[in-house]
Amino acid sequence: MINRNLINLVMLITLIVTAGSLVNASEKAAFPGVRTTWNGFDRYDFEVEGKPVLVVVPHKSAPGKPWVWHGEFFGHKPVPDIALLGRGFHIVAMKIPDLFGDPQAVSYWNSLYKVLTKQHGFSRKPALVGVSRGGLYCYNWAAENPHSVACIYGDAPVCDLASWPLGKGKGTGNRVETPKLLKVYGVDTAEELLAKALNPIDRLTLLAKAHVPLLHVYGDADTGVPWTENTGVLAERYRKLGGNIKLISKPGVGHVHGLDDSTPIIEFIARHSVDSKQSNIKPREIGSRRELFVDRYLIERLTNARFHLH
Repeated sequence: MINRNLINLVMLITLIVTAGSLVNASEKAAFPGVRTTWNGFDRYDFEVEGKPVLVVVPHKSAPGKPWVWHGEFFGHKPVPDIALLGRGFHIVAMKIPDLFGDPQAVSYWNSLYKVLTKQHGFSRKPALVGVSRGGLYCYNWAAENPHSVACIYGDAPVCDLASWPLGKGKGTGNRVETPKLLKVYGVDTAEELLAKALNPIDRLTLLAKAHVPLLHVYGDADTGVPWTENTGVLAERYRKLGGNIKLISKPGVGHVHGLDDSTPIIEFIARHSVDSKQSNIKPREIGSRRELFVDRYLIERLTNARFHLH
């Protein structure tokens, strides 16, 4: 007669292996759209709400599926993205230029966020990357979703529309972009715009209350997006609200992005994006520890012995 414990053991092992296979199949499910490659990683291009979206996929997702979300200019200074892909991050961008982070842009971002978190299991707290005008998208979405942000990295980000593109301060402004901005908000004058527009320097309270960490990199000789009118004002206000922001200045540098050594950027994003409470961890994502879990369970069932995983 076959030992009942042996039958139970075989059934248990079969169940766990089958479950693991289902997880693997689910995680390998492709995104919709066209698949290409970007720096050795799979890239998928598709649409959400009729707007172009791209997702670059790591070879193996980190626990919790952390991700980086670009406001604008994906692919410019790609070293941090490539390094984070190597650590298991997904990289995401939505192409909605000339919306300047307006309410419609925020709505599009909300739609993409729901798709990625609900349909693809992405972390509920992405790291936002705002390069130049991309800062408008990141800060305005974050201001309305402060508890859905891991951190914000701004690289010479636009934080005040009066500075850029309007050029109301020391900066050169941008005569080409200003009419586009006025049209987006349906106004005729700068005064009407500033009374109506979403402006990052005026939307920091909820971010500070949510303890969202910030990192800004800037050139102190930037005349297009002067740091004193953008990063400088935002940093002062954020700190007064109790918020945490780190500044990295590049002496004598203009509106040029990135760092010669991207380590501070990479480590900032990685450190603030990995949260065990948000990890959504699955058996396959802990690799060989799944086998240890099986061993522990079987040992407990057969011998009542216990030990801890570290």
